[in-house]
Amino acid sequence: MSFDEKFTDSEQQLLAATPILIGSAMVFAESSGLGTVKELFASAKSYMAGLKDYPNNEIIQGVLPNMEDRDEAKVKAKALREQTIARLKDKGIDSPEKIRALLLDDSREVASLLKEKASAGETAEYTAWAMSVAENVARAAREGGFLGFGGEQVSAGEKTLFAELASILSADSPTIV
Repeated sequence: MSFDEKFTDSEQQLLAATPILIGSAMVFAESSGLGTVKELFASAKSYMAGLKDYPNNEIIQGVLPNMEDRDEAKVKAKALREQTIARLKDKGIDSPEKIRALLLDDSREVASLLKEKASAGETAEYTAWAMSVAENVARAAREGGFLGFGGEQVSAGEKTLFAELASILSADSPTIV
């Protein structure tokens, strides 16, 4: 059964948007000041790394844009962006706390969906991919300090969110240091 046959359109959108939401929630877990740009870049880069890192995972390949066809990739990325923004507006998401709450709810739904419809291998790889987004964003910029000096690599807020996600998604690496 193909990805399109296995998952409904709304399930596909959830699977595609959750790693993006993970990146956003990690960016807003603690204020990084100028580091926010680094974190946003890390989120996008980690999201797209799924194409290369998991070439045989039908779920990851199904949710990410096909970069071999640039026009198709642009259309798919634009549609996902518009759907995600519309969903956030519909749900009244207007603060980091609300992003976090939505992410945790969506992650529970993703975990349930993967348990029901995906193989153990697909689930493990999707989870590793999603958690890599969280970890790479958390490590992208130092928190606290002044103009990038001092502070800590991963903030307490990022560590807490990472642990919550790992628990919900049953990830193998439940902590980030």
